[in-house]
Amino acid sequence: MKSDPSTSAAPFRGLGGPLRSSEPVRAAPARAPAVDLLEEAADLLVVHLDFRAALETCERAWRSLANHALAEEPAGTSLEVKCSLCVVGIQALAEMDRWQEVLSWVLQYYQVPEKLPPKVLELCILLYSKMQEPGTVLDVVGAWLQEPANQDLPEYGALAEVHVQRVLLPLGRLSEAEELVVGSAAFGEARRLDILQAIDTARQQQEQEHAGSKEAPKPNREASPSSLPFLYKLAQLFRWIRKAASSRLYQLRIRD
Repeated sequence: MKSDPSTSAAPFRGLGGPLRSSEPVRAAPARAPAVDLLEEAADLLVVHLDFRAALETCERAWRSLANHALAEEPAGTSLEVKCSLCVVGIQALAEMDRWQEVLSWVLQYYQVPEKLPPKVLELCILLYSKMQEPGTVLDVVGAWLQEPANQDLPEYGALAEVHVQRVLLPLGRLSEAEELVVGSAAFGEARRLDILQAIDTARQQQEQEHAGSKEAPKPNREASPSSLPFLYKLAQLFRWIRKAASSRLYQLRIRD
């Protein structure tokens, strides 16, 4: 007895199971070039310690994002790619002792301070604070905090506190710090009292210094951006990038 060719032939198989004649062949989605470049930049930074190449690769990735629209990506994926590129670029600049360029470098991609991701802004605050130049980020952080859209973000309270502790207090802008803490609903009552106590302590110290005509402390020129407390996360970032790049999170389609 002859078998029916339609039943004996092995079915063609594709993604998602056997294909029927009426089903179109579904091609696997192509990864965005920026994702591959992000992974390459992280590899150059963390593994090869080639900081210049890592920075240049980040810049190539940004150009790729500008030239290609990402379609059908999971919500927030593009934002995560951009944020990760900034983190790698900031570290690369710091390692090359070009930390003074960090703020202008990230702003060239986000255009205005209000659009900076909270993580990137926090890294900028920590960097310039560590290098005894908190005034560099004063206006940028102030603009970000005043943006109504940012005030609903879960990171707002933490960023406001970092701004008070790392920027406003070292600069002696105590009234401004007090106004921010009292006027923001992002602080719980207990945390607000703790920060106000720190502001009061700073005010007393300021008055004592003025009374005693003490010499202002000299900036620590020996500080190194490579010792920043947040930079230990870069190895974790690299592992996350590798894992995410191989998962469906970065299986993005590119619109021509």
